[in-house]
Amino acid sequence: MQKQMSPSYDAETWPISAAMLPYPGVQPDGSSTQDAPADAWYGVLNEVRSLGFTEVDPTDSWLRIADLAPSRLDEFSDIVKRLGFTIPAITTARRSIIDPEFADENLAYSHRVLDVAPKVGAKVVSFGLLPRFMPAQLDALWFWEQPGYSDPDDKAVWDLCVARFRELGDHAASLGLEIALEMYEDTYLGTADDSVRLVTDIDHPAVGLNPDLGNLIRLHRPIEAWRSMFAKVVPYAKYWHVKNYFRMEDPASGIILTSPAPLESGMMSYRLAVADALEAGFNGAFCVEHYGGDGLGVCASNRDYLRSVLRRCGLGSRQ
Repeated sequence: MQKQMSPSYDAETWPISAAMLPYPGVQPDGSSTQDAPADAWYGVLNEVRSLGFTEVDPTDSWLRIADLAPSRLDEFSDIVKRLGFTIPAITTARRSIIDPEFADENLAYSHRVLDVAPKVGAKVVSFGLLPRFMPAQLDALWFWEQPGYSDPDDKAVWDLCVARFRELGDHAASLGLEIALEMYEDTYLGTADDSVRLVTDIDHPAVGLNPDLGNLIRLHRPIEAWRSMFAKVVPYAKYWHVKNYFRMEDPASGIILTSPAPLESGMMSYRLAVADALEAGFNGAFCVEHYGGDGLGVCASNRDYLRSVLRRCGLGSRQ
């Protein structure tokens, strides 16, 4: 569990990264972003910088920097430096280390991500058990409207998951890094209680949680009250994906509908959540995410809102 400490930042310097979710891994001509010329990467990152971001998370749904050849990683790092970015953390997506088909491949990839993180200045890597999309999810307006793969109720698989995250924790610690495990439905990180159980079983000082409750409050099913969930997981938080959703429930029919919302407008109060996190000793970076519409624009507004909340929490500029 994370020890309570004084924040290392004030409201203006707290690292708030832009997630690269608004940008696809495929170029308009059908080619891979991975193989795109450096000018294409520069154009995307320059757009992010133009909205005032000084931190970026090179989310691997956009670009797998761990799989870049050394010369191409140098190109990427040069762009980041020229634009004045820092990279507090790297997020991996849908690379489950217990995937029924690709577990070993994903574990090897996870180690490569840890190896590359110090080369770009990252201090945290966010891993998860997010599964590959099912065909129905790819066809849906919002992928969470359709059920995906569920981790099995199997002690042997649970134990394998624990052992592999502990292995990654050892690797991370040897590099001076930390790991944050992202909460996600129907996985071993799919509820607050399961997330705490998993990180407790892993029992590694370098391994904590990414308390991304947005992944749960958007579900079209009953959920635990968000503040109850957050109270359980926030003591273990090392990095925090933040996003919000509108949520409507009709008890008479059982219908539940959700859609993406700006941080200050959705059902989860980030004014309360940030205050709770600070009280629990959270001292990590934020990463703003949003699906749909002008995702980058909403992320920029969410960043500004977060800074206003931090100021109201008494973290004004120290200058």
